Amino acid sequence: MYGMPDEIDVRADGSLRIITLNRPDDLNAVNDPLHEGLARLWPRLSADRDARAAVITGAGRAFSAGGDFTYLAELAKDADLRAKTIADGREIVLGMARCRIPVIAAVNGPAVGLGCSLVALSDMVYMGEKSYLADPHVQVGLVAADGGPLTWPLQISLLQAKEFAFSGQRIPAERACQLGLANHVVADPLSEALACAKRISEQPQKAIEATKRLLNIHLERAVLATLDYAMSAEEMTFQSADFQSNIAKLTAAKS
Repeated sequence: MYGMPDEIDVRADGSLRIITLNRPDDLNAVNDPLHEGLARLWPRLSADRDARAAVITGAGRAFSAGGDFTYLAELAKDADLRAKTIADGREIVLGMARCRIPVIAAVNGPAVGLGCSLVALSDMVYMGEKSYLADPHVQVGLVAADGGPLTWPLQISLLQAKEFAFSGQRIPAERACQLGLANHVVADPLSEALACAKRISEQPQKAIEATKRLLNIHLERAVLATLDYAMSAEEMTFQSADFQSNIAKLTAAKS
């Protein structure tokens, strides 16, 4: 559906839309087609007048392992690709914040980097018992322009947001739920998220959509206050010696 690349599977189940990040052999790590697809997805989902709720999850063992190292290495070298990626990142954030329908995250495994961001921008979050969140942008030498630091200060204390952003440490499912970064920890996050989405889809549609918009006005205002600075800072750090050295090591280790 929606003309998505192979890396994103979207299918309809009545009024529900099930979005699956679809690079299971690579733990759904983000490459350029997946990143660009996510930028295009949210306005198309909003324009789908038959859709009333959506679930986003990952194929296989992970929700998303974050940026694909080969893709990150290309971004360090290719100014045009970097500019497109920065613009797409902006569209992902604003597209999710403005999405007409509720989006429920089914976190079936690690949600790292952009995966963590997608969870943070969702409207409700069901996490598997062994899943976790992490935003390691700083550890590889990047500013998390579309990451946790944009949204975490609305969800947890500023002190905790700084700790997780500076350290990149894993946030286990139970801890995430205690902090307010997730709603529920369950054995089967996809089935629970689908059940939740179905319940939401059965509520009065205009009331649900207007209530989501009312709540997300707070999110959008906070995001717009920081997003342009974040994007320019990330573009700068893509060119830094620290990032280029770190990604060279990670790419070499992967091969």
